[in-house]
Amino acid sequence: MKKYGKWIAGGLGWAFMGPIGGILGFIFGSLYDSMQQGENQYTQTQGGDFSLSLLVLAAAVIKADGKILKSELDFVKNYFIKIFGEENTEEKMQILSEILKQDIPVQDVCLQIKQYMEYESRLQLLHFLLGISNADDDIDPRELKVIFHISNMLGIDEKDYESVKAMFVKVVFGAYRVLEIRPDVTDEEIKKAYRSMAIKYHPDKVTYLGEEIQNAAKIKFQQLNAAYEEIKKQRGIK
Repeated sequence: MKKYGKWIAGGLGWAFMGPIGGILGFIFGSLYDSMQQGENQYTQTQGGDFSLSLLVLAAAVIKADGKILKSELDFVKNYFIKIFGEENTEEKMQILSEILKQDIPVQDVCLQIKQYMEYESRLQLLHFLLGISNADDDIDPRELKVIFHISNMLGIDEKDYESVKAMFVKVVFGAYRVLEIRPDVTDEEIKKAYRSMAIKYHPDKVTYLGEEIQNAAKIKFQQLNAAYEEIKKQRGIK
């Protein structure tokens, strides 16, 4: 219990209140009770808040199709190893294992995240959830339905949802969807849209979550750039 307490107490803050706290409270018992007695001093998302939110929502997505795939668990594990290191990842995967055994109040959890987490962080959560679902290169419709439901409850704009989804689900004119534009727009409108999206998706938007999350956010930014380069190549834009 002590080794979990060291990681949790350092960064979860608001996550121990409300439904997310309830989920962890079921797991950690007395640790949750002691944390509930303290005041919530967090006014901005912390790295621990983000990673816990990801674990809870990841569990909801993983369970959406009625089965827990090794490829999905490996995706989560490899992601956490990449940004947090192997030691912290082992703890997080044990927490995920326990969360997967519970009924997750997705709506309540999402409302809590929406209340306390900045929009850019919620966009990053959406990106990771789609990545988890696509871990076996085949997004199950039931998982996609849950992710869409989560996106709505997190207050993600529908255009932003379609933009991030297009980074994983291959559709006609997918590159245009990533930039949130129609295929019939002018070259100048394409450049303007890219500049706007580059500001929205820039990794600097999540610097407050720590260097690890910022580095992970670069993947989404790279996918945006790839979509823009694809359109430029198709149109011969310089």
